[in-house]
Amino acid sequence: MAIEKVREYFRQFGIEDRILEFDVSSATVDLAAKAVGVEGARICKTLSFKDGETGCILIQTAGDTKIDNRKFKDTFGQKAKMLTAEEVVEFTGHAIGGVCAFSIENPAVKIYCDESLKRFDTVFPACGSANSAIELTCEELYRYSGAIGWVDVCKIPDPAQEVQ
Repeated sequence: MAIEKVREYFRQFGIEDRILEFDVSSATVDLAAKAVGVEGARICKTLSFKDGETGCILIQTAGDTKIDNRKFKDTFGQKAKMLTAEEVVEFTGHAIGGVCAFSIENPAVKIYCDESLKRFDTVFPACGSANSAIELTCEELYRYSGAIGWVDVCKIPDPAQEVQ
């Protein structure tokens, strides 16, 4: 089970006991926000994209963002093409709903953190299952996920433009 793999991975850092497991699903940003008790923006979603023909890019981003296709192409030199559910499992070992950038052993996977996360003191990424999360600072997220860089590839919604 992927959550046990993540728990074992976190053991080397002494943070395995910080994993939160819920009796309810946390498979979407909205469900995770309810389970944790925070605004959806503080849920760290991990998005998975094709990297050429044989690789994968994981981007950890704030829960209220969307990928900006122009920024993505300018940053990575290719269009943003999401992986299929099967490809996500193949590259990460985690199923959709619990995808995270922890305990990734595949060298074809490149992990990044999006600047949108830096608005928060702590964020809540999944831990390999559809009913788990862990509270981490952005620095911890970067370090424990093995990220190789910070990128700015998302649009953050403007609250002033939201329909009342």
